[in-house]
Amino acid sequence: MRIGFVGTGVITEAIVTGLLRAEFTIEEIVVSPRSEARSARLAALSPLVRVASDNQDVVSACDVVFLAVRPQIAEEVVRPLSFTPGTIVASLIATIPIPTLRQWIGADVELSRAVPLPFVAELRGVTVVYPASAVLDRIFGELGTVIDCDTVDEFDAFAVAGGLMGAYFGFAETCAQWLNAADVPADKARAYLAPFFHGLAGSAVAAPEKSFEDLRMEHSTAGGLNEQMHERFRREGGLRALTVAMDAVAERIAKARGRA
Repeated sequence: MRIGFVGTGVITEAIVTGLLRAEFTIEEIVVSPRSEARSARLAALSPLVRVASDNQDVVSACDVVFLAVRPQIAEEVVRPLSFTPGTIVASLIATIPIPTLRQWIGADVELSRAVPLPFVAELRGVTVVYPASAVLDRIFGELGTVIDCDTVDEFDAFAVAGGLMGAYFGFAETCAQWLNAADVPADKARAYLAPFFHGLAGSAVAAPEKSFEDLRMEHSTAGGLNEQMHERFRREGGLRALTVAMDAVAERIAKARGRA
């Protein structure tokens, strides 16, 4: 199998790094020359990685092609490319629907969309795919968990959830700033909060049979500090603000699909 990447950004680097770490059976990984420093860095990781002469070289050389460019430039990058019918194409381009991509590609390819997260580099990612693809399931299965979506609406909902990364770190940052204001040095605040949140996430992963509500109750003694923190956060509109933000991102995705 030859896998190629049109666009060499953060997610491309994460996927390539993960595949090499997983020792995934592969003949060649071809990356586009854009982002020259990153492409060179990836090529230095393994003789399996080659920097293409241009994006058409990526498409022509590979059985599986990942489209990993920004949506703002996607059409100008994708439309001029000539695809071989039957090529497996995975679009990582946010907000661009499959019918639009098919129009740009203009060939009978096997086309899916996917939302891999940076953690695929450490083989602990969770990637949503629509429509399901046996080949993509195999690739992303090497990099963590795969969730095949049954509908585009389900896929879009996961895309909204994928937008929580900045909010998560913003939440952690706010907690660290509060500790700093309470005279806790920044390095100590981070040293506490990073494993604290990691441990909580680990508890959820280790107990898939428990709902998040169950876990919240287990971690909140009646009348205790955790219960007080959650209830005050809820009363002050914290949970509502999160829902409003997710609704706003969902609306943006819907507009991109022409549904709003």
